[in-house]
Amino acid sequence: MTAGLAPEGRLLVPLYVHPAVDRAAWQAVAAADPARIAAVVLNLADGPGETPDGVFAEAAEELRAAGMPLVGYADTDYGRRPHAAVVADILTYRQRHGITGVYLDQVAGHPGALAHYRRLATAARAAGCGTVVFGHGDHPDPGYAEVGLADLLVTFEGDWDAYRAMTLPLWTGRHAASRFCHLVYDVPPEHAADAAALIAARRAGVGCAVPGAGENPWRTLPYGLTAAELT
Repeated sequence: MTAGLAPEGRLLVPLYVHPAVDRAAWQAVAAADPARIAAVVLNLADGPGETPDGVFAEAAEELRAAGMPLVGYADTDYGRRPHAAVVADILTYRQRHGITGVYLDQVAGHPGALAHYRRLATAARAAGCGTVVFGHGDHPDPGYAEVGLADLLVTFEGDWDAYRAMTLPLWTGRHAASRFCHLVYDVPPEHAADAAALIAARRAGVGCAVPGAGENPWRTLPYGLTAAELT
């Protein structure tokens, strides 16, 4: 077995590198088994970008043609970004790349913001998004797991050391593992299999472990999707 996500889980792939910079990474994702991929997150410029990008659009279309479910990245700034601006990003992604879902990032975790995010989730589904992901990065108030809000909650995003020290709130056990995603970066190659096992043990049905670190660790591919591992 490759050192990717455990067999019972699937990969969320934050593909935060431009195809003109790392074409091989996009090709490696396109060559993967779509059954292993929960979603590929498109992110041109912390969103869809102000103007169309032909190189990006062509690479995204290749992923779509390969059967990859595509979700568009939209920053919510912990509830501070206006509803209309987030919805505009979703509509732009739909128009340019035919996304089937949205990854709302920097999602607040306190109960006071639930109404705001309920409106965003409703608007996303009305715009044609069959999948709504909330990128909390930490465990939010249990209310965010209510049925009909988000399909997937990213309840951890951080480095390997922080992930090993993380503890699970008891309320997560009341929900299916498929509702949770853990994103772990700065994972040394010798601990790739350990990261996959820990993601599974913590009942996150979706996950991603990458070797990257620094300002944008998601410029690197998840373990198990490198070109060498696919050949």
